[in-house]
Amino acid sequence: MDLQLAGKRVLVTGSSKGIGFAIADLFAAERAAVTIVGRDEARLDAARDRLAAHGTTITAHACDVGDAAARKGLIEIAGDIDILVNCAGAIPGGDLFALPIETWQESWQLKVFGYIDLTRLALEGMKTRGSGTIVNIIGDLGRAPRFDYVCGSTANAALIAFTEAVGAKSTDWNVRVFGVNPSGTKTDRVVEVARKRAESALGDPERWPEILSNLPFGRLAEPDEIARMVVMLASPLAGYLSGTVVDVDAGLRHRK
Repeated sequence: MDLQLAGKRVLVTGSSKGIGFAIADLFAAERAAVTIVGRDEARLDAARDRLAAHGTTITAHACDVGDAAARKGLIEIAGDIDILVNCAGAIPGGDLFALPIETWQESWQLKVFGYIDLTRLALEGMKTRGSGTIVNIIGDLGRAPRFDYVCGSTANAALIAFTEAVGAKSTDWNVRVFGVNPSGTKTDRVVEVARKRAESALGDPERWPEILSNLPFGRLAEPDEIARMVVMLASPLAGYLSGTVVDVDAGLRHRK
């Protein structure tokens, strides 16, 4: 299936590893011109080299999207992008009494305000040009909040509301804004947490898949599975999708 993405200019934040890299990789495979963004320059360079194997234009930009000036500079450098994918920011776990307000402020500055500001900056140009797509990678706990992940749950809920509000209006300018809510996905960070839980509960970190056996299909989602959903929905083939957030959780929220 031709996703009609060849030559599209795509900017993906948080794309040196994990879900962000998988998204960038699939866009590159579809012959889009991809700009990847991350804070670790060495990891970013390695990601760029891997993506270059697709034979399309790959640009790497080291940037802290938690910084307002850096966000503005990033959009200026990227130019007239066709697709923005916001995927940067990992919020720490912990309940209301475990996390100081400074942790809330720091993590929200990166993910919540980073997404909001980059959406605003990119949308200004897209509105003027009369075309474009913005995808926010959020998280399923925005729908099913947990006390032991209250900072992240609240952040994700805010981004779901933001995405739905902006995406409902952006169609007036022929721009689509939507989100994707992944559930637990097999990234380095998630696997490391599972390994620690397995060591504590089972005495062996290598038994971490057993810790996750109650998940749908008995496993985590693969980054590529999330990426395929994102890239297909960002393509012109899903041209009537905006103002909504798609849950990719295999029904986890509805399991009893």
